[in-house]
Amino acid sequence: MSAWPATKARRVLAALKRVGWQVVRTSGSHRTLRREGYAQYRFAYHDKEELGPVILAEIAKHTGLRPDDL
Repeated sequence: MSAWPATKARRVLAALKRVGWQVVRTSGSHRTLRREGYAQYRFAYHDKEELGPVILAEIAKHTGLRPDDL
């Protein structure tokens, strides 16, 4: 079983902001995020879209997000 629960994209984006990511550009549903010490990350999900464990693990790999942050 995965440590990542399925959750809405809006909740993931809010968690990223809480841990220090900032939205630097928006184009439609794509948001470019920046945080000191990390490469830019493009978050490309609609707010109401359900994200599963595999996608959440991929986001975590690039952003340092942890299941506890959600």
